[in-house]
Amino acid sequence: MKIFVVLTLAIASVSAGVVPQDAASIEGRITNGHNADEYQFPYQVGLGFSSPKGDWWCGGSIIARQWVLTAAHCTRDAHSVIAYFGATKRSHAKLTYTVSRDEFIEHEGYNPRTLANDISMIYLPFELPYNRYINNVKLPEISSSYSTYDGQKAIASGWGTTSNKDSDLPETLQYQTFNIVNEEVCRKTYGSIVANKNVICTDTPHKSSTCKGDSGGPLVLVSKKQLVGIASFVSTKGCESGEPAGFTRVTSYLEWIRSVSDVYY
Repeated sequence: MKIFVVLTLAIASVSAGVVPQDAASIEGRITNGHNADEYQFPYQVGLGFSSPKGDWWCGGSIIARQWVLTAAHCTRDAHSVIAYFGATKRSHAKLTYTVSRDEFIEHEGYNPRTLANDISMIYLPFELPYNRYINNVKLPEISSSYSTYDGQKAIASGWGTTSNKDSDLPETLQYQTFNIVNEEVCRKTYGSIVANKNVICTDTPHKSSTCKGDSGGPLVLVSKKQLVGIASFVSTKGCESGEPAGFTRVTSYLEWIRSVSDVYY
């Protein structure tokens, strides 16, 4: 979930009437993760969103010199965002830039009740200077649109809080490696409306998961170093519940990404 920088937290949950099993909570952070090394995740972006109702924090991924990919529930209702590039320590970004809402492109089918199509893009009106601190992550090839990645390992990263009880964001970027689980495992927890073919889920062993503050952040395949997920939701039982973590499945949106940004492989 997006976490409010002013330390107030708004949790948007799917109605129990919509999801027959466990409800899904829009959250995102790395619990029980590891400190990232410098240069380890040059594609990671910190996103500080602002609106008249408050400010909140999310993650994102550089996919091209002028494009950042994130979650639709992060951009929803925001008036602007400060993007932090090249940071391992959250307060030591190599580059920051403020982007107005006019440059947010939210998927036209996003549904905040069911979390359908939880994907947005942010256009940067300048080209990022690629270096060892700032660089893009590759998308899967369009020819792999039907890949499930079941059983494969993937890394999630972000500056979200590090336990259920924390409200402060960590200073150092956190990461953890997870196993991607099949759609049926995810559906048993969240139901078929939320856990559909456009969602990818991971296991959450040893109380490690994404949660508050990592929403919109990357899930990157270990084997191919490709972006396969965008942090979207976890169980309403909490980030340390052991229930699967949910991500927007990037392969379901490769054509949409190409139509918006002309970025594809």
